[in-house]
Amino acid sequence: MVTFVNKLTVHGDIEEFLAAKERISAFMSAQPGHIAHRTLNSLGEPNVFVEIAEWVDAASHRAAMTSETFRELVGPLAALATPEPGLFRTVEEGPWRTPAAVVPEPAHAA
Repeated sequence: MVTFVNKLTVHGDIEEFLAAKERISAFMSAQPGHIAHRTLNSLGEPNVFVEIAEWVDAASHRAAMTSETFRELVGPLAALATPEPGLFRTVEEGPWRTPAAVVPEPAHAA
């Protein structure tokens, strides 16, 4: 499995960016080898987004990225944001935990 990480700094209209990004995400989600994706938005810099997508392998990701449809979809996005993409492999993974703040306290007998 590989993980695609892309930091996108939006310098155009954010709503237009999100609409273009949604079209690309829909296309990529339907491609062979796509596992999951999410897009994060910086709390400190509202014009900065991070896209994270998991793929079965680098070849599947590359095939999707080099397709004619992808190139057509990404065109409008290029005018709205500056990408900083990278493909990564996992070297360590820890357990996911629920934050203590949302775990209910046990009832105490009075």
